[in-house]
Amino acid sequence: MSLRMGDLEQNTRLITGHDLNPLLTFFGRVLNRTKKSRGKEDIVDFKQRFKAFGNLPEFFKLVWETSKKLTLLNIFLRALKSILPLVTLFIGKLIIDEVVHLIRFQPGHGSYNRLFSFVTIEFSLVLLNDLLNRGIALVDSLLGDLLSNRSSVRLMQHAAQLDLDQFEDSAFYDKLELARRQTLNRTILMSQVLGQMQDVITMGFLAIGLISFNPWLILLLIISVVPSFLGESHFNEKTYSLVHSWTPERRELDYLRYTGASDETAKEVKIFGLSDFLIERFKLLSDKYYNENKVLAVKRAGWGVFFSTFGNIGYYIAYIIIILRTVTGHLTLGDLTFLAGSFSRLKVLLEGVLNRFTSIAEAALYLGDFFDFFRLEPRIKVKENPRKFPHPILKGFRFENVSFRYQNTDKWAIRNVSFTLNAREKLALVGENGAGKTTLVKLLARLYDPTEGRIFLDDHDLKEFDPEDLRKEIGVIFQDFVKFQMTASNNIAVGRIEEKENYEKIKQSALRSLADSVIEKLPNGYQQMIGRRFSDGIDLSGGQWQKMALGRAYMRDAQLLILDEPTAALDARAEYEVFQRFADLTKGKTVILISHRFSTVRMADRILVLENGKCTELGTHNELLEKGGTYSDLFNLQAQGYR
Repeated sequence: MSLRMGDLEQNTRLITGHDLNPLLTFFGRVLNRTKKSRGKEDIVDFKQRFKAFGNLPEFFKLVWETSKKLTLLNIFLRALKSILPLVTLFIGKLIIDEVVHLIRFQPGHGSYNRLFSFVTIEFSLVLLNDLLNRGIALVDSLLGDLLSNRSSVRLMQHAAQLDLDQFEDSAFYDKLELARRQTLNRTILMSQVLGQMQDVITMGFLAIGLISFNPWLILLLIISVVPSFLGESHFNEKTYSLVHSWTPERRELDYLRYTGASDETAKEVKIFGLSDFLIERFKLLSDKYYNENKVLAVKRAGWGVFFSTFGNIGYYIAYIIIILRTVTGHLTLGDLTFLAGSFSRLKVLLEGVLNRFTSIAEAALYLGDFFDFFRLEPRIKVKENPRKFPHPILKGFRFENVSFRYQNTDKWAIRNVSFTLNAREKLALVGENGAGKTTLVKLLARLYDPTEGRIFLDDHDLKEFDPEDLRKEIGVIFQDFVKFQMTASNNIAVGRIEEKENYEKIKQSALRSLADSVIEKLPNGYQQMIGRRFSDGIDLSGGQWQKMALGRAYMRDAQLLILDEPTAALDARAEYEVFQRFADLTKGKTVILISHRFSTVRMADRILVLENGKCTELGTHNELLEKGGTYSDLFNLQAQGYR
């Protein structure tokens, strides 16, 4: 008998007491998405690849800004190295001609000074070539590391400017994943482009020698190499299209790999026997990708052999022409080695340049994904002359017919909500899961902008204020707060990170939130690494983590506090101790409190009840009990559990 996703969701709540909806929603999207076919947008033609070279100027601007000195040094070393192949071949020609001369005209009696001078020069060139290779590799490595670091920093900076709802969009995550992959291995593209320039210069010098001997050899060279280039270009296009079209699935593979073997998911995976489901899903996707890639790889290898053979035939035709010219006395033996070496080196260089052309075009296409991410703009804009945030808040916040729905959905999360949160008032939000409580506070923090309606602060539209200034005055503890894998000190300090060196304030915040009782038991105290991700890290229980999160609220010392289930993971004694200090935390502040525990809700001055995104009741605890509506029913229902 099959188990529907809705049944599984309901059963997980009954068994575990908490919501696995995000995990189930993910797999629901996964199962549906794989049914969709890939469209024409995944096919990349030559025109698109050529157009992708337009990304290179912006890329090298980034390289130049990363380190001007290393960039100039790299160009200088490569320019110097580009001359060496021609000079080395020419010295080799002189050595052979000198040897032939000594054998023919002065066997055993001639002077070897000229010969040894040529050999010494060639030896010096070999040493110089090795030195330049190592120097280029070193500069490439250093510049590449700096570039990767700068790209990663730039990506994090830009991501920080984007809106929360963009992070909740799967299409955005595809762009982010593509951009994140491009922050690594950019050294390869940089080396390829600079190497391309170096090889083109070398080819120019070598071509002069061949043209002076027989211009037709250049034509023969081109004919022998171009088919291979076209073949490689074709298969590179196919490879890019395959990789690009599989971006969502590769992200899913990473997620499955993590979910199937993670301390964060191990309990649910074991309890519900999800291991086989995750493994089968991973095998299905990975095998499908392998099979698609295998077909492409086999075709590429087969055509590669054909084109390589075609190119070798062209080389040996030219080689035979040079040999015949030498045998008939039109060329010296040194000329033979020089021309054969030049043709061979030119063939290798031309193949490399053409093949690298396709690789650079492919990398430039991926680079387009990188720059596309930076073209994304936040929808929440800052006005040119934003209004100063009030110190203190005088009147408070006012919601006026506020409605909101998330991207790519027709369902309203909040609908026509109107209420006032007075300055220094404590307002509790009550409602079932999915009623819109957390969405409402995110609107208040301007993590979202309303789809309809307006939010006011002291009678001014919230959009008139700088979001950064607004958020500096808001302290938030979400129900799903982040468990930062950092030291205990920094876990408290994130509440006001610019105060991370203010250890006295950190300790006071920990004391007031009861986090000090957790920290004093840690081996290294405030410098103890929290979490299992890093070496010597120590994990905490849910209640201990929540005390750390409460410490951030004290550290924040903001005018508006938003507490989303602040004591949900605490036991009864710890909850009582926290509430003893709660009056201190909220004194003189405007507070929004979300809780399913009515002992907590009763601390509020007023209570707002949300049902299906709509405000259905608003008043004090006693007023709502007398009204006999939803709040009264929920309160009495919970109270029965304690009788």
